[in-house]
Amino acid sequence: MGPGVIIPRVMRVVVTGASGHVGANLVRALRERGDTVRALVHRNEAALDGLDAERVRGDVLDADSLVRAFEDAERVYHLAALISIDGDRGGAVPAINVRGARNVAEAALTTGVRRLVHCSSIHAFDQKPLDQPLDETRARSDQRPRHPSYDVSKARGEREVRGVIERGLDAVIVNPTAVVGPNDFQSSRMGRVILDLALGRLPMLIAGGFNWVDVRDVCSGILAAGDRGRTGENYLLGGRYASVGELAALVKRETGTPTPRFTSPIWLALMGAPFVVAAGRITGREPLYTIEALRALRANREISTAKARAELGFAPRPLERTVRDTLEWYVKTGRLPSGALTCAAA
Repeated sequence: MGPGVIIPRVMRVVVTGASGHVGANLVRALRERGDTVRALVHRNEAALDGLDAERVRGDVLDADSLVRAFEDAERVYHLAALISIDGDRGGAVPAINVRGARNVAEAALTTGVRRLVHCSSIHAFDQKPLDQPLDETRARSDQRPRHPSYDVSKARGEREVRGVIERGLDAVIVNPTAVVGPNDFQSSRMGRVILDLALGRLPMLIAGGFNWVDVRDVCSGILAAGDRGRTGENYLLGGRYASVGELAALVKRETGTPTPRFTSPIWLALMGAPFVVAAGRITGREPLYTIEALRALRANREISTAKARAELGFAPRPLERTVRDTLEWYVKTGRLPSGALTCAAA
């Protein structure tokens, strides 16, 4: 965007993936600042109950539905994606994350949307070398073989958006790390880990960890990227690294629930991964972990958010506060018993 361009504070916006974890929080943040929100929903829309937001049915794989949804919108926040820790789901992962991203960008260009904010992922970047900080200049994960299909799909989705930027679309890209926090109505994988720790349902911990970021801080970064991010730029939205053991300790501090006694080294978990995945397929449940998930636990620990801090005013809150707020939300919504946090308060 050129200098001197003024972005109106209140506008008509569309959010794809509005019923997901980030989407549910973003719609709330948009309504708080007064924007008129059109929420694109595919199936479940329980996360939007009680919110003053227009709901429209749509699918990122249906280009016509996107054009209809984007009509008269000034800004589009594209959050819809398929997260996978177990392969490409029969082609669904690249279809949604790559072709879907292209369809959204094309529809935004066709309908004259003033700006698109594309929500990608830290997984779009190659995590190696692990001994060097990862920032927006890092090579993408589709440039090196043997990356998980999800990682490659996020990198290729970005490339599709960039192709439309070259044809005149004003778009900016954000890359969150591992997202946790309240308003997790569809139970994200990271949210389930925190809930299972609070309920004492995890049989063991696994060595390794993630860079964790609060979903509300991600939404603040997304809004700031829309308001003042530079066209075509990426912005990493991260918090701080913590091992799975550290996360378990934070949950224990708030709930008093004992942490699992055994922490498996990753090499041992890798040996058992095929059996864990097979058991999940037999029972129809998502496996406790997969080889892809274990590789993610060995990701880069040094995620630089310097660019987002400098250009967007990004300022993530402490992980301790995020864990506390998440657990309080689980109590409020009945996923944890009402007295679950009394140990922490004592």
